[in-house]
Amino acid sequence: MAASLNVFVYGSLLADDVVRALLNRVPPSFPALLPDFHRFSIKDRVYPAIVPLPKHSVAGKVLMGITVPELEVLDTFEDVEYVRTTVQVTLLDSSDELEAEAYVWSNKHDPNLYGDWDFEEWKQKHMDDFLKMTIGFMEELERPESKPRVATYESFYHQDGEV
Repeated sequence: MAASLNVFVYGSLLADDVVRALLNRVPPSFPALLPDFHRFSIKDRVYPAIVPLPKHSVAGKVLMGITVPELEVLDTFEDVEYVRTTVQVTLLDSSDELEAEAYVWSNKHDPNLYGDWDFEEWKQKHMDDFLKMTIGFMEELERPESKPRVATYESFYHQDGEV
């Protein structure tokens, strides 16, 4: 059996449709909490960032059994804005601790980080367009000279003058 990893997700990847668009499947998952981090909104972005912040925690879920090729897709999707980091999360169903990979915002002092990010609000306001962008990203990835996800995001969200 091939090696697999667990990935803690906390933003757009909480949506099964986005995960399916990227991985062509929805892996088993469990609700989890990441201690000593905070999930921020990002100015001019519809997706969130997490950075270390003592005495805070981020609710999300752990995608189980992510294969190395799937992790490579996620790494490419998260692009240079995030650094994949090994973290300890607590499963909400059992209180068991589990090691997982998480995508942490690369600039923890970024002045564009603010407030909190809300998944339910994102689902209502941004999920449909984000899913279309994600499908476009995967189509772009198949091309010999694909552009990075940040460029795909920026061209998608600025084509009609909206953010």
